[in-house]
Amino acid sequence: MTTTDPWTVGVLIVDDDPLVRAGLTMMLGGASDIRVVAEAGDGTEVLPLVDRHAPDVVLMDIRMPAMNGLAATEALRARRHAPEVIILTTFDADEHVLRALRAGAGGFLLKDTPPDEIVTAVRRVAQGHPVLSPAVTRRLIARVAGSGHDRRRAHARDRLALLNDRQREVAVAVGQGRSNAQIGAVLHLSVPTVKTHVSGILTKLDLNNRVQIALLAHDAGLLDDQAPD
Repeated sequence: MTTTDPWTVGVLIVDDDPLVRAGLTMMLGGASDIRVVAEAGDGTEVLPLVDRHAPDVVLMDIRMPAMNGLAATEALRARRHAPEVIILTTFDADEHVLRALRAGAGGFLLKDTPPDEIVTAVRRVAQGHPVLSPAVTRRLIARVAGSGHDRRRAHARDRLALLNDRQREVAVAVGQGRSNAQIGAVLHLSVPTVKTHVSGILTKLDLNNRVQIALLAHDAGLLDDQAPD
């Protein structure tokens, strides 16, 4: 996003509470580079509205009557060239949020997040940056009592076996909450090379963002098993 070639971020707001939708619309409307293109009161409306308005970002509530935000997120992110999704929730550590992140959501916001932080989060996610840092992701995972631990670990290790040794080291470092610069310093790589490895991991494993890399590294048990040299 530059001053010479401004980019307006189109946002679809999905929440079954009309007051919440109105508040978010008013809040985002105050930003010159953000435009609310449509509103929806249920997850069943998401796909048709995305087809009609092509938003860059979807702000998605979790609890809705006919189709909840988790199912809508999974359906949306399964599409090619899908818009980014930010989950709106009242829980800061919840298995529903974890499911949304696994589905490819760009992060989540608490509904009491300050307005300026919501605006910033929308901009960041539109640019491809998750609003949930890998370090926070690790704390979230640690607080979620998941089921099927052994099955998830085996599945995650099978997925990560597709990576070469260097990509695996980068994946572990991402899971440890390191920035690209920190990964480069630890692994003696340039930042552009780190970015190339991260992009290769995302492509090879069919993932959407660094949050999913961190989740996969955690599920595989790599954050306990080893650290970058």
